[in-house]
Amino acid sequence: MKTFKLTRKNMADLLLSLNGTTSRTPFHILQELQDTWTDLLNEDELPLILKKILKSAKGEIGFSLKEIVSLGNLIEFTNFPQSTVQNWVKRDVRGLIGSPQIGKKYTVEQAAMLFIVEDLKATLDFESIRKILTLVFNNIEDRTDDIVNPTDLYFAYASVFDQIHHQSLPSIKTADGSVNEHIDGFIKKECHAMLSSFDGIIEENLSKVLNVMIVSVLTVQAGFYQAVTKKYVTDSLS
Repeated sequence: MKTFKLTRKNMADLLLSLNGTTSRTPFHILQELQDTWTDLLNEDELPLILKKILKSAKGEIGFSLKEIVSLGNLIEFTNFPQSTVQNWVKRDVRGLIGSPQIGKKYTVEQAAMLFIVEDLKATLDFESIRKILTLVFNNIEDRTDDIVNPTDLYFAYASVFDQIHHQSLPSIKTADGSVNEHIDGFIKKECHAMLSSFDGIIEENLSKVLNVMIVSVLTVQAGFYQAVTKKYVTDSLS
């Protein structure tokens, strides 16, 4: 059985293709991940959730919680138990997720919100998560009044994180040897640059979105180090 893993940037691109934000199709995005993807599309071992996505039309797909969990567990260094997600939507972040909006299915935006919550859980408690996300999301039943759409926010901080972990960064050697401060400055700079991709944000809301983006990138980075630490602990004890 082959292991399929997506970066957060891959997942963000996939979600944007599903809600019609981009002209790229899910097939094109998945095909770009590896040269042999075209062959893999015909294999039984391709995850069922990806098979469903490849057959869907833009703007018409809905997800059960089980499917969101399956999709979320394709994201690198992510642990997304279904029982945990069920507790989130029933209790912990019910006010952020809301009820299913496509019959008994959840929207792409609701899936993105759950992925954001999972990332923030690396360092924040639920009260803090609710407070910080409420800064940019308003009525959960109406995505039109959000300062930023959940899929757009996910794409923004996933793109910045992708540059840190999957692309070549500028030299991190500084005069005083402060690597951490350099990375912190890079994150702030790139998050600020990503603000230009958001349309219609009024001046007084720019700092809110910027801070939420920075917090999100930093929590994903913290989650990465936690995942690596657990791997070494497991390897040491096995």
